[in-house]
Amino acid sequence: MIIGILICAIGLLPLFLAWSISKVYNETKLSVGMIISMILITIWQLDIGVLYFKDVLSEEMVLFLFKLFRAGPTFTLPMVLYMAYWIINNQPSVTRKKNWLTRMSCALFTKKALIGFTIWSMVVYFISWTNLGVSGLVVANEEFTGNYYFPEYGPFLWIYFMHMAAIIFFLLVVYVLSLRIRNSHFKNFLMGFSFNALLLIVLGVLNFIPLTGLLTSSIGVIIFSVGSLQVFVKFNVDLKIHSYELMEKQKKLDYTGQLTGSLIHEVKNTNSIIKSFSSMLDKSGDLTERNKRTLEMIGKSSEHLDQLTDNYSAYMKSAALTLKTEDLAEIIRESIDFSAGILQENKVELEFANIYSPLNVYLNRTNLKQVFINLIKNSVEAIPENRPEKKITISTEIDEKNIIIHFIDTGKGIPQENWVSVFDPFISLGNKKRGMGLGLPFVKKILIEHLGDINVIESSPNGTHFKLEIPREGMLNGCNYQNPIE
Repeated sequence: MIIGILICAIGLLPLFLAWSISKVYNETKLSVGMIISMILITIWQLDIGVLYFKDVLSEEMVLFLFKLFRAGPTFTLPMVLYMAYWIINNQPSVTRKKNWLTRMSCALFTKKALIGFTIWSMVVYFISWTNLGVSGLVVANEEFTGNYYFPEYGPFLWIYFMHMAAIIFFLLVVYVLSLRIRNSHFKNFLMGFSFNALLLIVLGVLNFIPLTGLLTSSIGVIIFSVGSLQVFVKFNVDLKIHSYELMEKQKKLDYTGQLTGSLIHEVKNTNSIIKSFSSMLDKSGDLTERNKRTLEMIGKSSEHLDQLTDNYSAYMKSAALTLKTEDLAEIIRESIDFSAGILQENKVELEFANIYSPLNVYLNRTNLKQVFINLIKNSVEAIPENRPEKKITISTEIDEKNIIIHFIDTGKGIPQENWVSVFDPFISLGNKKRGMGLGLPFVKKILIEHLGDINVIESSPNGTHFKLEIPREGMLNGCNYQNPIE
């Protein structure tokens, strides 16, 4: 009986941690997942502890409680899947390549799979209530722990073993998959949680061996509780530190915004002078065709600069952008034409592959055009002068939710540890001689304002692959985008 009380007391440890988490960290679905996981572990320990109450409870009562508390280990599988599903589906991109692991994660970590495994766990739990799962109890004796009940399993024990093996398999997949998450905070948490849970399950499986005295799971519970709390607290602390850093950067942006107001005023004045001289040159009859085309490009650039400064001024006065339905493909082509000078000067080839027409999206034309101009400019500057293939490739794709633009260059690449921070303001990777590190943050900001996003999908010394997403739900047109250009 003393051993039973000790096991139940150990089982209360995760319950206490669950209570602490609910009081301190109750802001996300991840917190809910952690709390439920800890409660299930407590129930699991009660399931073991009750077997040591041979001298206090009747055999029928012990058998009833044992079957009841089997909910703890049985429903661990859907709980693990829930937490992995929440984390993985909140990442912009988990893997760098579409390999077997990516395909497996897409199949396993979905809402339908989560519901399916929950139903399967309910079936396994129901079998445990029948003689096919647990047929009764037998008295076992161990020198250290004394007499206790040991479950006598039915012919369907193999189903429960298969269930536990599935949990181990999914935890291994989660651990390997977590190595490919680019956000270091989520990566470290998922790695730590899956490793601790894997150790707990493995030690718990040893309880099926009578010689262990049913104590191995208690060791696993202690390791899991302490380890999981440590990674969870570290995860939340890291997120709060990151949020504080973003707040500090936002203060810098606020100050930069004040300077921008003065700068916009001066730019508009200078642009007016450029337009005046361009108009004077246009009226003269001494220009060659080439000079006329150059002057026409200067006029377009000046007009674009006017629109851009007007947009910035409007944005500073109000957070709302003027949006309307535009052809995204046309905007990309205009951005390419606008960047023709820097492309030719640096001898960079640009290929735009699009099979959809039209590609209408609800957007702000000037700002989204500046997004692609910035990306082209950044890529050109990232490509070494001695690179044999100096190329930028832009292509479009449609899925169920988003219009996807793949932006690939043959530049120096971005170190993997900077794939996330490269979109933070005032972060420079050192491949530019000048710059404030506002190009990619501006791109990220504009796309988020369009309910979209941009992320690094793959990067190496041979080049970088950006993935831009703009949701289809933001469209006002009724075009069928599944019909590409013939």
